[in-house]
Amino acid sequence: MSGNFSEQALLLGNRNALVGIIARPSSPQPNEMPAVVILNTGIVHRVGHHRMYVSLSRKLAGAGHVVLRFDLSGIGDSEQRNDKLSTIDSSLADIKEALDFLAASRQASRFVLIGLCSGADHAVLYGPTDPRVAGLVLMDPSIPPTTRYYVHYIGQRLTSLRNWGSVAAGRSGLLRMLASQLAYRLGPRRPRSGLTLDTLKFSPHLKRCYESSVANGIRILAAFTSISPRQTYRLQILDAFPQAAFKDRLKLEYFTHSDHLFSDQTDRFRLDQLVLDWISALPTVVRTSSPAEKPQA
Repeated sequence: MSGNFSEQALLLGNRNALVGIIARPSSPQPNEMPAVVILNTGIVHRVGHHRMYVSLSRKLAGAGHVVLRFDLSGIGDSEQRNDKLSTIDSSLADIKEALDFLAASRQASRFVLIGLCSGADHAVLYGPTDPRVAGLVLMDPSIPPTTRYYVHYIGQRLTSLRNWGSVAAGRSGLLRMLASQLAYRLGPRRPRSGLTLDTLKFSPHLKRCYESSVANGIRILAAFTSISPRQTYRLQILDAFPQAAFKDRLKLEYFTHSDHLFSDQTDRFRLDQLVLDWISALPTVVRTSSPAEKPQA
């Protein structure tokens, strides 16, 4: 609890089975300020690594935003769904229920989704399907490998090997990685229902989600870390999605010495301020386009 915001634990969703913490400003704020929903990273529950989501949500609430950090079904304190949806479709259904809850209980009409790693991927997949989403904050999302990615990756791996014995092992590992990715690229396309987060970066579905997001007016803040297995250079997102007309709708930040989990407190402080400044600069115009049709992979 703080003088300029308050927090409350709650149950939400169609089954009242999703557990979350809502942080809200103490004083009423203009309706055009977007509400913020923070998504799980992997199986880590709603506090995030190093409690980074607790700190971020409180700062955002202190700045006037309603913020919900909640556990997806089967993670943390939230119950598992029993409707036999795929893992990805289950997460997307949970996100919709969270936004519906904030719309009904807090009169929120615009939303920003925030996620790291798998949370970023879920945000990208959901964003273009809901016209209420105004912005995405993506930390190390899945990005398709490019030619420059492989050059950087191989160079980084080779320069990190300390002796000739490990060179052979490292080369063998690189060849296996390249072979498996090539086999996936050349193999049969999987149906949408078979899409997983592990295969997402190779799927045309991801490309269409970025293109639809930009076309629908969604603003994107993409923050990448240098010590991450998901990308190897700052502009990889631009090279990977050349058809997405990002223009001024993408703000790209690169954390040169940060690891994937923002373990250093200085990096987390920088990230918090970056997100605060970016959200405060979002246009106040509500999107009027209809939801993008769910593309088929």
